[in-house]
Amino acid sequence: MKYDLDYIVNFGLELLKTPSPTGDTKLAIDMVKAELEKYCSVEKTRKGALLVKIEGKNKDDAILLSAHVDTLGAMVKEIKSNGRLKLSMLGGYSWATVEGLDVTIPTEDGKKYTGTIMTTVASSHVNGGLTQSIERNDQNLEVRIDEIVHSKEDVEKLGIQVGDFVYYDPATKLTESGYIKSRHLDDKACVITLIAIAKYLKENNITPPRTTYLFISNYEEVGHGSSAGIPEEVSEFIAVDMAAPGPGQTSDEQKVTICVKDSSGPYDIDLKRKFIKLAKENDIPYVIDIYPFYSSDASAAQRAGANVRAGLIGPGVDASHSFERTHKDGIKATTDLAIAYVLAE
Repeated sequence: MKYDLDYIVNFGLELLKTPSPTGDTKLAIDMVKAELEKYCSVEKTRKGALLVKIEGKNKDDAILLSAHVDTLGAMVKEIKSNGRLKLSMLGGYSWATVEGLDVTIPTEDGKKYTGTIMTTVASSHVNGGLTQSIERNDQNLEVRIDEIVHSKEDVEKLGIQVGDFVYYDPATKLTESGYIKSRHLDDKACVITLIAIAKYLKENNITPPRTTYLFISNYEEVGHGSSAGIPEEVSEFIAVDMAAPGPGQTSDEQKVTICVKDSSGPYDIDLKRKFIKLAKENDIPYVIDIYPFYSSDASAAQRAGANVRAGLIGPGVDASHSFERTHKDGIKATTDLAIAYVLAE
């Protein structure tokens, strides 16, 4: 399978730099929609997700591959009397992983302000050992705004208010060795696989064996990304989402993982066997893994009552929901397996 890996990776780098915390994904959704429209027609669902339909030879037994564009982030919970901001978490992560992170706060009147997430006792010279020992949580972390503010009233004059979104700086980098280092690789590293599928089918003038849907969800991080909008004729739902390397895991940044079980239970055994067969036939580097603290859009669809068989594949992403990293080889392996699946009879 020949396609321009650098093209989709470069698009992914720009997508990673485009903020899309769950609940505020329009910029990234519009960016992905514009790219997909180069290769196929795209519709937007009522919830703001994207749905692509690529007609296949069999129109009654369709397949769907999903990836999600929404990411972790925060909202302004409180404007403190000292002019700093208290945060409310979007998605699930450890507060310790965002200490020191640069952020942007867009306001309702179109302004943008920057800041940094700090502990309330950030200065070692003032607070001594307390700087190290204080618990990292929503009570002890705050945003220091890069404006001259000393009070709640000063902040309100900027136009910042409770409920404003807080974008986390992804700090995206591509190394010479092929690693992609960035926050929010979950799941933008897989959104580009779906774009690659549409591009591959269009440029090679291929009609897939079965009608193929591509679904870009925008509420996965809060559990209901694919709970609605799944076409009735879809019989197989494949979540393309990050795999999680770590102690006791087989997942690898340079391979595609076939996940056979997560916190929602086992995935479809026949799909597992099909993915293994396709990986072997196409010399695609793969592993099989299980995640005890994980759930996917495929799980959400089934919980919502979708009558589908569910599968899950994706590239290894180290340090998930923290300072994430993957490799171009893992993206290629995932894309190769996804295309092989779409083309399989």
